Amino acid sequence: MDATLAALPADADHRAAERAFTDAGWTRAGAGDWAIALRAPDGSAAVRISPFDPTGPYTAELYRAAAHTRLVPDLFAHRRLTGGGDLQLMEWLTPVDESDARAFHGLIADRDEAVAELVDIIDGIHTRALRELPWCGPLDTNPSNVMRGADGRMVVTDLFYADGPALYSTAGSDPDLLVARIPEPERRFLTEIPLAASGPWPAESREEMRRGIAEADARTVQSGS
Repeated sequence: MDATLAALPADADHRAAERAFTDAGWTRAGAGDWAIALRAPDGSAAVRISPFDPTGPYTAELYRAAAHTRLVPDLFAHRRLTGGGDLQLMEWLTPVDESDARAFHGLIADRDEAVAELVDIIDGIHTRALRELPWCGPLDTNPSNVMRGADGRMVVTDLFYADGPALYSTAGSDPDLLVARIPEPERRFLTEIPLAASGPWPAESREEMRRGIAEADARTVQSGS
């Protein structure tokens, strides 16, 4: 997997990343609203590839900063992709029972002693994300964000997320505001997220949003902003 990642060109986007890992024998393992997952040929690792994920760097920072707690996934590599995409290479995880997941989220919410150090790290990174990122959402307590590592421990994943409904509503109704708040290089593939859980997202709606954003970009250039 190191060789596959190293071979990606500096300007690789989400399509190039998926193609490179697929060509190396990785197989599609699932998709969510924001990203797809591919599994390594030996089953030991997964790569999460998103066309557009503003919170990716904050999630990667959490995984690294809290690695010693063993309550987050082992992150092998993180890379931003051209156009606002995000790639995370990590250990392969499996689902847990929903009741166990909710109990784990409950420990975090209650700042239980067993997860106190993790919670402090989460709070610090999330506070900064709320300050720095437009449309950053609250912590995501979806039970599917608690999973199990190969060694049997439970870990929490994808706690940080962009407030998709608000962000995409603004993109459709007020594209000038979106353009003003998120630079073009960080939102080029905004309309290409999978939306596997919340979709489908009709092609014509995606095209209409792209057209509105392009027109807003053009107005920005014309105004000299």
